[in-house]
Amino acid sequence: MPLRGGARSGCRMQMFCIFATSWPPKRRNCENNLMDLQKFYIGGAWVTPHSAREFPVLNPATEAQIGTIILGDEADVNAAVAAAKTAFDSFSRTTREERIALLERLLDISRERREEMAQAMSAEMGAPISMAREAQADSGIGHLEGILDALKSQALRETLPNGDILVREPIGVCGLITPWNWPINQIALKVLPALATGSTCVLKPSEHTPMSAAVYAQMIHDAGYPAGVFNLIHGDGPTVGAGLSRHPDVDMMSFTGSTRAGVAVAKDSADTVKRVTLELGGKSPNLVFADADLQEKVTNSVLECMYNTGQSCDAPTRMLVERSCYDQVLEIARAAAEGQAVGDPAQEGDHIGPMFDRIQFDRVQTMIQKGIDEGARVLVGGLGRPEGLEQGWYVRPTIFADVTNEMAIAQQEIFGPVLVIIPFEDEEDAIRIANDTPYGLAAYLQTGDPERAERVAARLRAGAVHINGGGFNYGSPFGGYKQSGNGREGGMLGLEDYQEVKTLHFG
Repeated sequence: MPLRGGARSGCRMQMFCIFATSWPPKRRNCENNLMDLQKFYIGGAWVTPHSAREFPVLNPATEAQIGTIILGDEADVNAAVAAAKTAFDSFSRTTREERIALLERLLDISRERREEMAQAMSAEMGAPISMAREAQADSGIGHLEGILDALKSQALRETLPNGDILVREPIGVCGLITPWNWPINQIALKVLPALATGSTCVLKPSEHTPMSAAVYAQMIHDAGYPAGVFNLIHGDGPTVGAGLSRHPDVDMMSFTGSTRAGVAVAKDSADTVKRVTLELGGKSPNLVFADADLQEKVTNSVLECMYNTGQSCDAPTRMLVERSCYDQVLEIARAAAEGQAVGDPAQEGDHIGPMFDRIQFDRVQTMIQKGIDEGARVLVGGLGRPEGLEQGWYVRPTIFADVTNEMAIAQQEIFGPVLVIIPFEDEEDAIRIANDTPYGLAAYLQTGDPERAERVAARLRAGAVHINGGGFNYGSPFGGYKQSGNGREGGMLGLEDYQEVKTLHFG
């Protein structure tokens, strides 16, 4: 998810840990590095997996292999779940104060290792290093601060109006599946509430971004968490993902990824009636009214769509524009996209990087071709790589004009730096088009009329509405309507998803 509004964009941390050209990284001024990408973190130690199936880790900017992981099997899933189940008996009985102390230690370590985290994500998924530091790595710190605030203020025991007592307890063993596009953001949003509530967990990060996950596992280890509270195994969806979802000793599944994969997690979890929370796809509308500050709002909207190379589930990828200012908006959008630099993620700057792998590059190219075939007008960009970037999975920032909402490029999640622009006639038309989507993760609204902002926002079927550039802030709930998922992550509501509610009835 884009974090421009919540990230501390001006912050620079001293580089405590230095990456080498090989992995695991060699660090100085850091605690002893115990990581090994070919090992899993189970029961408080880095262990050799039962499986021997290898999977290459690639740098999307160079297409070079930078590491190898092992994809786990059923035996690895069982070992990790058993460790989490054993640890739950004692960790679930820790006090809130004990869990706060552990989280505060983890927060100190997260700040110290911010640069290490940023370098890992830049290498494995192509986030430009400035953005990887200021938003991607920052999310691990910001979400932890938000969880701590929520945990300190949550009422774990309260008296109901009828005199009964309500208590909140940890849900149990949690299976956590996270994606590659915001690796630490999503790990933090799932692991931290489990640790905060007294639950235990097994994390399956994306097999494409194992380096940052390994750094995070080591940070949890160094923070002093008891063995088995947190476990990390690598693997693919059909084996490890499904194995966690179907496991009778897993009490909850939390998944972030595509809607298709989320449906599979929900179905696999149904037989054991475990809780399932899902953060899925999006095709977020951005309503631009003629009374907005068009130069500023349209320019920023285009850049927001392209941010993270368009690989954000809540990116404003459908710009709906009032007919009376349509031509003016097209010219502003054209200039903004033409000014969006694309380049090497290892370099500092506000450019965007490559797609994270060849498969995603090909998908984006296919969708651009589909837009052309559907009759949409290519305003900027189009097929192929940007000039001078023939190596790496780089895509040209692309805008389609004269799009109708029935086109595939307006309905399907492209997950690349591709914006579609659709004209609307009036407020009612704008709301109709905005809600005409199977998704409902986010919506964006640009208007100079505060009353219209409130009126339109109330009718948009989305989990978040960003008004006139308002960004996401740590501690707020994140999640969507319709096929964008269920449940909320972050802050107080994020804690509650990892808790069971019990009532005490005294005679």
